[in-house]
Amino acid sequence: MGRGSAGCRIVASVSALVGVLAALLAIPPAAAQAPTPFGPGLPSPGVTGPVLPPPAAEGEADLTLSAVFVGANGPIRSGLTWRVYGENGDGARPAIVARSNDSAPTFKLAAGAYVATVTYGYASASKRITMAGTANTDQLRVAAGALKLSGAVGDQKIPGNQLGFSVYVPIGTNSEGRLVRSGIKAGEIVRLPEGTYHVVSSYGDSNAIQRADLRVENGKVTDATMNHRAATVTLKLVAAPGSEAFAGTAFSVLTPGGDTIREAIGAFPSVTLAEGDYVLIARHDGQVFTREFKVESGMDRDIEVVAKGS
Repeated sequence: MGRGSAGCRIVASVSALVGVLAALLAIPPAAAQAPTPFGPGLPSPGVTGPVLPPPAAEGEADLTLSAVFVGANGPIRSGLTWRVYGENGDGARPAIVARSNDSAPTFKLAAGAYVATVTYGYASASKRITMAGTANTDQLRVAAGALKLSGAVGDQKIPGNQLGFSVYVPIGTNSEGRLVRSGIKAGEIVRLPEGTYHVVSSYGDSNAIQRADLRVENGKVTDATMNHRAATVTLKLVAAPGSEAFAGTAFSVLTPGGDTIREAIGAFPSVTLAEGDYVLIARHDGQVFTREFKVESGMDRDIEVVAKGS
């Protein structure tokens, strides 16, 4: 056999060996030679692995903020709202670049100048902060306290759903110079800048109103109870004392001078009134009946008008 035949046998032997190795490795020869479409060192789509966070932008660093009351060292742990504004060199209005309601938030910011603000209810503080590509920690001081309001008649606490409060900032001789907030509920925490406020408490929806000037101190909750001199009366038009009330009666409660305090329609509507003297007018089936009555603080009772001649 010639040299050419020997060469053929060598090639055939090598090819057979490659085939055996491919079979042992369970890799088809074609696949063993095909290049991967995903690039060297990258996993195929069917392989799971750790998900790495995206790299931080060049020059970014963490800014951690906290707030304390003026004159105190302990941090404020609730009721905070943070905003970070970026300063624009062209004089344009600063834009909010980050915000948080956490007590001690951390923001990732690029190098540059910022203004950090924190609000605590109606109080606030701000500070200019410069980031230079390294982590920074800063603290803002807030001059604020809070009000917590309730009401009572004598020693009896008034249910919260029968009370409403309004808070004003006095201006000059006007105690109700500027309204801060109305519709405040009993027991609600109202966060305010340190200072003196005028509080109006309304018991019911008539004339049972009390007023007081209250001081809000830095870092403290002023817990105040507004004492009302009032009572709740139930109005009735009856044929005789103690008898069943007429339905659909229109009532008007007036002062002795004729000013209307409250109007109501029904068989026995209830009205909360300040202590004092009143005139009650009842209208039913085209007839008008009147009666004078007195409200004593804390004495809830029925006020009956007898329909004489009915």
